[in-house]
Amino acid sequence: MTLSTRILLGLSLGLATGILHSGLDGRLLNSLPLFIEPIGSLWVNAIRMTVVPLIMALLVTSIAGQLEGGMLAKLGARTMGLFVMLIAGVCLYTLMLAPPLLSLLNIDQSIAADLLARTQSAAVATEELPAFQDWLVDLIPSNPFQAAADTALLPLLIFTALFACALRKIDKDKAGVILQFFAAIRDAMLVLIGWVMQLAPLGIFALVFSLAAEMGLSAITALASFIMIVCGLLVVATLLLYPTVVVLGRVPLRDFIRAVASVQVIGFSTRSSLVSLPAIFAATEALGLSRKVAGLVLPVAVTLFKFASPIARTTGTYFVATLYGIELGPAELVIIALAIGLLSFYSPGIPSGGLLIMSPVYISLGLPVEGIGILIAVDLIVDMFLAAANVTANVAVAVLLTRDDRLAAD
Repeated sequence: MTLSTRILLGLSLGLATGILHSGLDGRLLNSLPLFIEPIGSLWVNAIRMTVVPLIMALLVTSIAGQLEGGMLAKLGARTMGLFVMLIAGVCLYTLMLAPPLLSLLNIDQSIAADLLARTQSAAVATEELPAFQDWLVDLIPSNPFQAAADTALLPLLIFTALFACALRKIDKDKAGVILQFFAAIRDAMLVLIGWVMQLAPLGIFALVFSLAAEMGLSAITALASFIMIVCGLLVVATLLLYPTVVVLGRVPLRDFIRAVASVQVIGFSTRSSLVSLPAIFAATEALGLSRKVAGLVLPVAVTLFKFASPIARTTGTYFVATLYGIELGPAELVIIALAIGLLSFYSPGIPSGGLLIMSPVYISLGLPVEGIGILIAVDLIVDMFLAAANVTANVAVAVLLTRDDRLAAD
């Protein structure tokens, strides 16, 4: 049985047994999630401990050791250009599909007050959003070791890229020693990740079981109409990546499906692109992609590229307007899609950060900021599909950016 199959089995068993447990009663049974949940947390921590050294090693060895200056600049420009094109595409996709789908809902406006009362505490959390100028200043870390300890990924990414560029300017013998050091770290992390991934079925089972045991069937029925629409849009957008990779990336469909299956399950269960990075890198290795290109593209993609965020957040904003009986004209619909698309590149490292960044959009358009609290209440479910779409897109962009190298090699 392959690892991907075992991971899918762990996910299925976790969901089934967790929902079954939620319908049972008994003191011993009620305490069961308390014993199982730490197993999932331990597995996630085991992945997290490899992320920072892996990112630094990949960037240093790619920028300083393998990529020529002209190729580095060209690849960086192509990467950012592809990110912008895909974000623009999903914004247009959401703008075309979300409003007509939400218009089919028959929502009783009186339920807004009840939902608001239930989510008032979550809505208040919008006041904790860090100021943009603070985020901008913190991009250059005063202490890169502290940035690594805090998992402040974007500042760490910038420092590591600058450090790698500086290595290109010093004596080659001295730089070679440092490159060998980071190459050894990279290889050791990949071995360690292989060990951790063997435990993925158990870790995912524990994570999903605890979630399903806590939420039960409410995971399916809470605000079901909105959840079905937004998750459906996310699934369709994810499926559209497959023909894109086959036609433009020149990768066989079966190979791509096999490579991303385990990545999607890990993203779905952990709700984190960052935690999925080791599995994403392993998927690119399985597809035979250039390690030097993937080593540069993937850390940047995981940090900056939120492919599915505009879909979920824009649809959520349209839903809040529908819920409160606020009519949005064509201009407002376009502004919301564009603004959230741009804000997707700025995501604070706090819970529901992708939702909290929308408060300026709500204020400028006169939408109730309290509605963000309603979205936070169901974000647990939406975020699973969002993360699965994001990690699929991360592999897809690596495939697209390595196409020319692969065709030249053939």
